[in-house]
Amino acid sequence: MSIRSRQTFQQLVTLPDGAIPLAEAALLMACEEYPQLTISPYLDQLDAIAAKVKDTLRDGDSPVEIARKISNMLFGELGFRGNTEDYYDPRNSFFNDVLERRIGIPITLSAVYMEIARRLPFPVSGVGMPGHFLVKYSDRSQEFFLDPYNRGEILSHQDCEEKLKQLYGDSLQFSEQLLDAVTHRQILARMLNNLKSIYLKGQTYDKGLAIVDMMMLVDPNDAEQYRDRGLLRLRLRQFEKASRDLEHYIKVAPGAADRGDVEEHLNKLKRIQAMMN
Repeated sequence: MSIRSRQTFQQLVTLPDGAIPLAEAALLMACEEYPQLTISPYLDQLDAIAAKVKDTLRDGDSPVEIARKISNMLFGELGFRGNTEDYYDPRNSFFNDVLERRIGIPITLSAVYMEIARRLPFPVSGVGMPGHFLVKYSDRSQEFFLDPYNRGEILSHQDCEEKLKQLYGDSLQFSEQLLDAVTHRQILARMLNNLKSIYLKGQTYDKGLAIVDMMMLVDPNDAEQYRDRGLLRLRLRQFEKASRDLEHYIKVAPGAADRGDVEEHLNKLKRIQAMMN
């Protein structure tokens, strides 16, 4: 990512949450992988899709009918779908790739749905249910959920509870709070965390470090990211910076369960730095 793109991303994520342009911020995240990426064509693509949906809307359409028309356009006519063949392909998390390939995972397909809905306007929000991101419509008279990973399937509260049980069995207790709307910052953080997990699993530590840097722009007070950045910098032999991050983690999270492990890493770093001097 260029310095300018990262600065722009930082400016966006420091706005009041409702003012954060989700698509633009997600595309700036993708600049980490595609430094020459031009954002405006993708925003134009979203505008064009929303215009096509708007042409199908009629006075008196119910919220469920509007939701189905958005889904018919995205998952029917345009062929957006969940990537069931290679769920952990990092391209599923880059918004430009999702728009180009029309393939994604629950959170990125939900972000596409939300961005189309916003342009209509049709008020929906993201729901960060564990293991499976959803979209929610809610007004004074009704509330329902949409699953963009499964072609915009409409779900009730009971359906969401059953889906959670399919994912976690009895290891995670369902509660209504799991279906609360999440902020744009939380959506961006979750998208970044997906990429972080992919890169760490693949031992692509330089890319993982860049993603952690962006996560810290979204939430500078997330102590665990200092720990993780310190450990990544240790692996990348950035010893002085690793020490600073791990020392900061110990300072701001003195009661952390892994304090002993982190102190052990710090002692190791001190020995390494002593040998280098």
